[in-house]
Amino acid sequence: MEKRRRCGNSLAVVALVALVAAMLPPGEAKLSPDHYRSTCPDVEAIVRALVAKKVKETFVTVPATLRLFFHDCFVEVFRPDVPDVPAGRSGTHLVVSDEADAEFGSANGCDASVIIASRDNDAEKDAPDNVSLAGDGFDTVVRAKAEVEKECPGVVSCADILAIAARDVVAMSSGPHWAVELGRLDGLVSKAGSVAGRLPGPDMRAADLATLFARHNLTTLDVVALSGAHTVGFAHCTRFTGRLYRHGAVGDGDGDGARTVDPSYDPAYAQQLMEACPPDVGETIAVDMDPVTPTAFDNAYYGNLARGMGLFTSDQALYSDGESRTAVRDFAENQTRFFEAFKDAMVKLGRVGVKTGRHGEIRRDCTAFNK
Repeated sequence: MEKRRRCGNSLAVVALVALVAAMLPPGEAKLSPDHYRSTCPDVEAIVRALVAKKVKETFVTVPATLRLFFHDCFVEVFRPDVPDVPAGRSGTHLVVSDEADAEFGSANGCDASVIIASRDNDAEKDAPDNVSLAGDGFDTVVRAKAEVEKECPGVVSCADILAIAARDVVAMSSGPHWAVELGRLDGLVSKAGSVAGRLPGPDMRAADLATLFARHNLTTLDVVALSGAHTVGFAHCTRFTGRLYRHGAVGDGDGDGARTVDPSYDPAYAQQLMEACPPDVGETIAVDMDPVTPTAFDNAYYGNLARGMGLFTSDQALYSDGESRTAVRDFAENQTRFFEAFKDAMVKLGRVGVKTGRHGEIRRDCTAFNK
């Protein structure tokens, strides 16, 4: 009788824990690097092997995967005045409905919503700010998910696979390695309309960046550290040619009609960019964001800023602004401090908009909601 009572009490505790987990609002999930210790212990090794294969195929995998993680996590729509998902509505998937945010309260965040594909091109990945996301980032997650499913079907979320892959591409390009917190669910909402105004733009000033990042509990130090990801990858010329040919033009600066090069550019660097990106440059032409060590995840980016070699306005602004300049100089002088700050910022970013309980699912296919 006593044994039966203890067993009943244990079951009640398990049920209570499950209920509490289901009721946790998005973004307050309990994440842990050991989340899959008993259910899929080899998940990180599986993902790492696939990522290594992809990086060997093309280095674009590195910046593409890292940028995909950032865009996925950074787009979060949270409405605290909205009630929880009504009972019986678990498993409802919304792609473009205007009621999506009102139904689920918090949409997007680190939930792999950016990977969803829509036949009508109205999912998050189809937003103007996301159409430039390189296909190799998506391919990395989709292929890694397929490998994980062979070993642990229906266990590991696409959101967690993306978080692991983002860490791995950094480590595989001479950058730092950190313990990735796991336990995210995949989101149930993916809307192109949720993206506008929620991602940093190439023309932003430091104060605007700080305000935008603060919405996700990220500090100015985090802004500077995460911007260091620009030490790898490339940018299309059309994203910054305004600094080369239209600085000071009407509607694009001081309004006096002048057409000059942004004076914050190092002259030699500006000339180099002009040669690569003429005024009539095509939309597909791109340049390295770090012209010094473009395939190494290091602190060269910060030294570039000190020399006037920040590609975007938002890059150079970090050195022009007094508050962020201190961190830029510190990271330029000490790569270890940059790596530590970058790791901390990536962990914090990975906690944005995390889904639990009825707010998410474990997708079978990262590009589609479960039926």
